[in-house]
Amino acid sequence: MADKARIGILISGRGSNMAALIYAARRDGCPYEVVLVASNDPEAAGLKLAQAEGIATFARRDKGAPRAEFDALLSSELHRADVDHIALAGYMRLLSPEFLGEWDGGVVNIHPSLLPKYKGLDTHRRALAAGDETAGCSVHVVTAELDGGPILDQLEVAILPDDTPQSLAARVLIAEHQLYPRVLAEFVTRETRPDALLETVRRLALTLPEAEEVRSHGTPAFRIKGGKMFGYFQSNHHGDGITAILVKTSGGEEQAMLIDAEPTLYYRPAYLGQSGWIGMRLDSGTVDWRHVEQWLDKSWRAVAPKRLAALPF
Repeated sequence: MADKARIGILISGRGSNMAALIYAARRDGCPYEVVLVASNDPEAAGLKLAQAEGIATFARRDKGAPRAEFDALLSSELHRADVDHIALAGYMRLLSPEFLGEWDGGVVNIHPSLLPKYKGLDTHRRALAAGDETAGCSVHVVTAELDGGPILDQLEVAILPDDTPQSLAARVLIAEHQLYPRVLAEFVTRETRPDALLETVRRLALTLPEAEEVRSHGTPAFRIKGGKMFGYFQSNHHGDGITAILVKTSGGEEQAMLIDAEPTLYYRPAYLGQSGWIGMRLDSGTVDWRHVEQWLDKSWRAVAPKRLAALPF
């Protein structure tokens, strides 16, 4: 598969989730490849496994090193390997705000609990002490808040009457190995898969006042309740292979100006293009979602009744 996402994995120990990601990457159609395994412990057992599988490794002992300084070194190595996204797999060091800011939403982690329950350590003991009937694991985007980033997906594991923290941990680990490769594959393709693109467009559009989603000519569309359309989502709608959001311009002159300025981003859609709508492509692999949000807002305001258009938001 061409243009696979390049993954760097951070570990501190045995790297069992690292191994699950490495082997999953070898399956036909997997959208990512593991290009670097890095650790804050040169003795981490997972490094030997990665090396045996022909994957580049990097390790430096972190004890005594200022967090930002160590993370800057780590980030440099990840960039040297041309990494696109980072997966934490038992990495036991908190990442600095500077590191997370540099990788801006591109770091994911797997945590052995059903977040937001039991952030941090001793998750299985805490689940048993609480009398929970289920435990599980979560894959989430890493932010400055410990185990507090957006949850991408979870998998439940039943708690048995005679479970110990060790026996529960062993079953949850099996679930982790199933969940992590799938969610990582979805994560790295979120800017190209039509269903993922639609979900983001939907989230942005439906935050606007009195917005609702409807179907129009077989495609998702967004309008003001009881009023006019302000956006259409299309994916291969006319057999053209294009995934795009259609928004309303001020007319043909603005439409032509935009297309002339950025012909790879904007195009004149069939039918609606005659009345000043413009298509903005979402299938480039890198979407400027702030720009999409601004266009949806502008398009909404173009059709909103006065009582709504005057609202501050």
